[in-house]
Amino acid sequence: MTRKRRRLYIVGGFMLIFASAAALVLMAFEENIVFFYSPTDLAQQMAKQPMPPNRRLRIGGLVEEGSLGREKDGVTITFRVTDTVEVIPVRFRGLLPDLFREGQGIVAEGSMAADGIFVASEVLAKHDETYMPKEVADALKEAGQWQGKVNEQ
Repeated sequence: MTRKRRRLYIVGGFMLIFASAAALVLMAFEENIVFFYSPTDLAQQMAKQPMPPNRRLRIGGLVEEGSLGREKDGVTITFRVTDTVEVIPVRFRGLLPDLFREGQGIVAEGSMAADGIFVASEVLAKHDETYMPKEVADALKEAGQWQGKVNEQ
């Protein structure tokens, strides 16, 4: 075996190791990435291809007026999130933030159930009267409905 061929095998081996390591890192990232969707984005995505069960994602928008309700167990809360174009029903079991109310901006993290209801594991509400999460404000701006300032925090 010549020096040139040996060097080629060594470089090829390093490239194979590097490619394997990059593939493993990308697979690990894919499992941990949580995408943000507005209700319109999520409806479009669901029309193309249903979300796999247990796929973590975030939705954000405004809590629709008149949509807040409690189920018989007293702990499960249902409401609808809208960006004024589309509406996503949400079910959350737990305690809502003190500032949660209808007409306010929220971000909910969870997954889509087979029945088309978003099952939230965490709900975040705005923290003062001028704050709107950047992702929610951007989605509302795209829909032509958001007129306020976006706070970068």
